[in-house]
Amino acid sequence: MLAEDGVLLREGLVGLLGRCGHEVVSAVGDAHALLSAVEEHSPDIVVTDVRMPPGFQDEGLHAAVRLREKRPALPVLVLSQYVQRTYAAELLDSGDGTGVGYLLKDRVGQVEEFVAALREVADGGTVVDPEVVRQLLRRRRDPLERLTPREREVLALVAEGRSNSAIARQLVVSQAAIGKHIGNILTKLDLPVTDETHRRVLAVLTYLRA
Repeated sequence: MLAEDGVLLREGLVGLLGRCGHEVVSAVGDAHALLSAVEEHSPDIVVTDVRMPPGFQDEGLHAAVRLREKRPALPVLVLSQYVQRTYAAELLDSGDGTGVGYLLKDRVGQVEEFVAALREVADGGTVVDPEVVRQLLRRRRDPLERLTPREREVLALVAEGRSNSAIARQLVVSQAAIGKHIGNILTKLDLPVTDETHRRVLAVLTYLRA
């Protein structure tokens, strides 16, 4: 399900997704049509712009949040022209905290990265544009004080979607060391005991909201 008011971008995304093996069951240009189309088609994932008619403010974002209130497990990938901190926080707080993504539209031009993000969100993952992460972290006054500087550094990289092996390469340490850091982070944040993938998502959300 695709919601984008720009005709050229909308048609371009429909063509791109089709070439990548995805079926676009409906492509609409405003938030009201998005809500109606989701009710009609029950899509596997929604891709929506933030600003859409009639007010070109945050209609797409509000529609996404409303959809996830009704269907907490509905994967939603939001596209935005600019980093809008409030919008990102609202989206990350919506639904059950899984199957959600916030990407800048520039990322759409990087086709492989965009398609990978789409698949990740559809599979229940959380994808946040690195620039969104940086700007959300920039506003933090008091870092999560229970974490060491190295643990905060590791968690920031986890928030950018890096794997343990990628983090290990960047920090020039072993994967075992990264695994230990992440274990410590999950323990110090007092996250509910569940599968590790979900706990990592909760850790990222805790970090971004701090």
